Amino acid sequence: MIIAAAQFTPVPGDIEANAARMAALLTEAAERGAGLVVFSELALTHYDRHLIAADPAGMTVTEDDARLAPIREACRATGVAAVVNAAGRTGGDGDRPAISSFVLGPDGTLLTRYDKIHLFEGEGEGEGEGEGASEGESESALFAPGTADGRFTLGGIRFALATCFDNSFPEVPARAAADGCRVYLASSFHDSAQRVAQYGQLAREHGLHVLLANGTGTGHSGRGCGLSGVWLPSGERVAAAAEWTGPVPGDGAELVLSDIRDLITLMADPAVAAIPVQECGEPLVDVRTAAPELLVADLRDDERGAYAQLREGVLKRLLVAQRALPDGLRLKIVEGYRPLELQRRYFEGYVDELRALHPDRDAGHLHQAASRYVSPPGIAPHSAGGAVDLTLVTTAGEDVDMGTPVNASPEESNGACYTGAPDLSPAARTHRRVLNAALHSAGLVNYPTEWWHWSYGDRYWALTTGADHALYGPKEWDGPEE
Repeated sequence: MIIAAAQFTPVPGDIEANAARMAALLTEAAERGAGLVVFSELALTHYDRHLIAADPAGMTVTEDDARLAPIREACRATGVAAVVNAAGRTGGDGDRPAISSFVLGPDGTLLTRYDKIHLFEGEGEGEGEGEGASEGESESALFAPGTADGRFTLGGIRFALATCFDNSFPEVPARAAADGCRVYLASSFHDSAQRVAQYGQLAREHGLHVLLANGTGTGHSGRGCGLSGVWLPSGERVAAAAEWTGPVPGDGAELVLSDIRDLITLMADPAVAAIPVQECGEPLVDVRTAAPELLVADLRDDERGAYAQLREGVLKRLLVAQRALPDGLRLKIVEGYRPLELQRRYFEGYVDELRALHPDRDAGHLHQAASRYVSPPGIAPHSAGGAVDLTLVTTAGEDVDMGTPVNASPEESNGACYTGAPDLSPAARTHRRVLNAALHSAGLVNYPTEWWHWSYGDRYWALTTGADHALYGPKEWDGPEE
């Protein structure tokens, strides 16, 4: 997955104009392969506390506010998620708003909301948040503090959210790292390069990949210096936007991008194996007879038809997904259930291939690398009947451009097998977005190293969705009934 920080100068107080600008930046980021775009603090209104204090009803929003419709539609149209920071309503008309990050998923729905916990107290402390402001207009006077950490999982990666002054408190990134977050997303409004440079130390001290979307422009409450950027866990800065020192033509918009595919939680991660299984007892059913409206590939090397078996719950969700597809397209199932012995043979064979390519790597590294493409036998979703490899075809059964064939390895596809791979053709990107939208809406989850692999009820599904246990464990299958 590629993530992006979007830096632009909002029109003060014009939520409609700023939402339209964000939608355009989402579209531009999608064209460059991004799967997530982060905006700066209070980007929906510009960071100007006077404006919000003067019109709290007009300058605050909820996640379903009609003025956010262009952003939601851009997310749906591009398949890109967005972190939109705004003054968020917290309750009744008399309640103070919060400084809120609304995380909109690739389907435009709310993934989570994070309210800034640490509010700036006044002026002159160097945050770029209080210059020229009176104590009565401080953040702590105008806004209500949040109480919960911001977390979400997207594309197999766990993200942490923080807003500007939050980053002055070491316990915020420390909790993120302890919670298993790998990427730290900061929406801020800093006034100096010195403040921005501190994100390198934050990344290094906590072992986090850090992305900063920083504000630009001047309001009654101070100025934003830009310099949005990305830091590796080593503390090295690998991308940066320009510094804002004064008005520039247009809004000076820039996108800062970072590829984080190497941070995906792989099947070999101990967190996957740690998920308990409470077997629900659903049987395996043959898709060919139970749901003849679903197209199943003819795999001639599997005479018994194991590949056509799936748990009932998975099959029901595939039928829902097929009904959600646009006219002219349908699902084609390539492989469902995989016997444990076959899974073991696949995994060990791929490990052998990697060992031949990388003879210097130890067994642990080879095991982890192999799990990008084949699941370790003990936790394999296919062997639980909870996973399916599939693709899109026309209603006539003809293949469409998906970027790679099903089961293309990372080596032979040069990484294009990753669901969020950049540099895909427009057709392939569109088809993947259509497939993702239909299957996500039906409750399945994707393994992000393989665009074709989707599952429900298995350990990886539980980890991704936050379920406390898996529904399906490894299952033996004796073959079709005689």
